[in-house]
Amino acid sequence: MSGPPVESGNDDRRKMLERVVPTLAEPIRRAGFWTAIVAPFLYFPVLFNGLGTWLELLFFLGLLSVNVLALYVGHTYRR
Repeated sequence: MSGPPVESGNDDRRKMLERVVPTLAEPIRRAGFWTAIVAPFLYFPVLFNGLGTWLELLFFLGLLSVNVLALYVGHTYRR
């Protein structure tokens, strides 16, 4: 009584990168994965010095955005 397997939305997103840049998909995912791991360590010096100016705040928000993007891109690395 079971029907054909249904692909999840996650599989579609994973395959999109392979369709757009098939030869670079794996290196892009690897870079995203490792960037997502290393980026939080860069928060400490920024937060230790404080976010006193708008430029420091903008830098921190940019770093946070890079981390979120890296998490999104690299979350399927080696799955």
